[in-house]
Amino acid sequence: MLFKHSLVLFFLGYTLLHAQQPKVNQDRLENRILELAQFGLQENGETERVAFSDADVAAQQWVVQTLKDLGLQVHIDFAGNVVGMRKGTDATLKPIAFGSHIDRVPNGGNYDGCVGSMASLEVLEVLNEHNIKTKHPLEVLIFSNEEGGVMGSRALAGHLGKDALKVTNSTGFTMGEGIMRLGGDTTRIAEVARKKGDLAAFLELHIEQGGILEKENLDIGIVEGIVGLKWWDVEFTGFANHAGTTPMNARQDALLAAAKFIVAVNDITNSFEGAQVGTVGKIKAEPGAPNVIPGKVVTSLEIRDLSSEVIEKVYRAIEEKGAQIASASNVQIEFRPLDTTADPAIMDSTIQSEIEASAEKLKLSTKRMPSGAGHDAQDMAMITPTGMIFVPSKGGISHSPKEFTTAEDMANGANVLLHTILALDKKL
Repeated sequence: MLFKHSLVLFFLGYTLLHAQQPKVNQDRLENRILELAQFGLQENGETERVAFSDADVAAQQWVVQTLKDLGLQVHIDFAGNVVGMRKGTDATLKPIAFGSHIDRVPNGGNYDGCVGSMASLEVLEVLNEHNIKTKHPLEVLIFSNEEGGVMGSRALAGHLGKDALKVTNSTGFTMGEGIMRLGGDTTRIAEVARKKGDLAAFLELHIEQGGILEKENLDIGIVEGIVGLKWWDVEFTGFANHAGTTPMNARQDALLAAAKFIVAVNDITNSFEGAQVGTVGKIKAEPGAPNVIPGKVVTSLEIRDLSSEVIEKVYRAIEEKGAQIASASNVQIEFRPLDTTADPAIMDSTIQSEIEASAEKLKLSTKRMPSGAGHDAQDMAMITPTGMIFVPSKGGISHSPKEFTTAEDMANGANVLLHTILALDKKL
């Protein structure tokens, strides 16, 4: 009888223990996403919140207050990042950090960056509700100006150069002016940089920004690595002349050379085995009149891959072909590298395994995959073991007002984030 009674108590305790496994509040998470979308809401129902805009500043202040309400110690660092700290029970341990960004591209959507940021707030609220104390301190990072060059995370990694502070975004503010608007201090940027070992780990939850998870009906993407990228301006200089009086065989048409170059970028990138991508996304012709042969053209060039060696190999082939096109067209060509280089970042294998284990525990399907887009996690991987969690994007759409991730998918990702943090807290 006593044995039977003990057995009942054991199973009761086991059931209660597992019934109390913390999970995020899906409705609350979605409501925060919708509340954040109010900052920069336009008459057409869409939101504009480019970094440094009034809407971005107001949204940042709302995040700061929310973190304070959740009991965190909060400050704005010298790069304009929001930093919130929740104390751990062991003062000798380094913080486990997590977060994302809330700024958006022009005419963007409500989910890119925002899901990871609002999920971070939700994780903190769940920990408070369940009175869960972690051994490690927990540090929430809401990075500044991710969309305009991963500014905040580059500063934390110690790679935000002075020239980058002169770059102007669509608000008309330079990055330096924007940092000041957000409450940072450009004269003390160097003090923001973290050393290796300052953090125990970093995690970022993000929408996939692609259609793979949705197409394969999967819940969670475990990011293996984030592609590196390099940007160039490619300038073609010919001779502007009258379009009616200059014979076809006597022209130095910079635009014609640029057009051949654009086709060559596509052909050369496809000629290599692998998943590398090469893109010309911008072109400007001068003087820009229908009756004048273009004398000067500037195009962009972007190459991305998980391997720096592959990026360099593709670039060299494009550079060589560009020189051939320029020579045959009787124009000059110049490749100018821009200060937007991001090295490939491989995610920590131990953290990948913990993300996978957390997803399995939650009965969520997973896939290991690369990220073709750049993220703050890319810079954080330079200074600490880093992991990244993807959730599906509807239709693979991103950087668009039509960008959408369901509340269920957001909650799935937030639960994986929560349980991975708790697992790392025990094991690191």
